Amino acid sequence: MEELLLNLMKRLKEQIPELSLIDEDCGQLQALFNGEDRYPLTFPCVLLGDVNTTWSKKTPFVQMGVSSITVRLAFNCYDDTSLESGTAHKIRERYGIDRRIYKSLQGYRKDQEMGRLSRTKSVAYSLPKNVKVYESVYEFEIIDQTAAQTDL
Repeated sequence: MEELLLNLMKRLKEQIPELSLIDEDCGQLQALFNGEDRYPLTFPCVLLGDVNTTWSKKTPFVQMGVSSITVRLAFNCYDDTSLESGTAHKIRERYGIDRRIYKSLQGYRKDQEMGRLSRTKSVAYSLPKNVKVYESVYEFEIIDQTAAQTDL
């Protein structure tokens, strides 16, 4: 799974260069609100994580899984985006980056052992300290043949 995370991070960096940080989600947003600075964040950022897989047996040494991964796009929203502010276009800019992430990931396939990513859920929400998050969950199928390898 680590190869998938690294591959997705590289893909997003290449296709959306204005992202200032792309990282594995290790609780950086939560740490920000708890006053911790161990995980400094710059915005806009993407955090990838919450990988879940339900496995079924295909053969004694090969398993088929249905996996999901959560992609969080976060912005620091210091701009007043009311119509009178003159900066309401910032709303469009944020949603535009979210759409570009979707276009980059929807249907993406890392290799033959992985099915194509398919978005199954999306939600936008606000957090303290003027942080706006656009969260999407993508599902995919995966085959794990690690137990069949005899290099142990």
